[in-house]
Amino acid sequence: MAESSEPKRIDRRNALALFGYTAALGLVASPAILMVSQAEAQTSTAPATPPPETPKTGTERRQERRTGRTERRQERRTGRTERREERRTGRDERRDARDGTAEQKK
Repeated sequence: MAESSEPKRIDRRNALALFGYTAALGLVASPAILMVSQAEAQTSTAPATPPPETPKTGTERRQERRTGRTERRQERRTGRTERREERRTGRDERRDARDGTAEQKK
């Protein structure tokens, strides 16, 4: 019982044989797995939307993406500014209530 626990190296010949066995198994197993169903395809009753008259060019698609990114960025910035203002006014109101002063800030 002097077996070593070192990993066994695989040479090219064994690797190619293993690759061949898996390819053969894949070819044999694929017809069994991919059985063709006898059901017919469903047809949609909803009218399909007509394709656009002319396909958009790459420049037009790129411009739409840029416009969308710019709008999303602006919405994020506006949201951050609004949240920041809410925090500031809330802080000021809590501070004034805590101190007992009723100062109104401009």
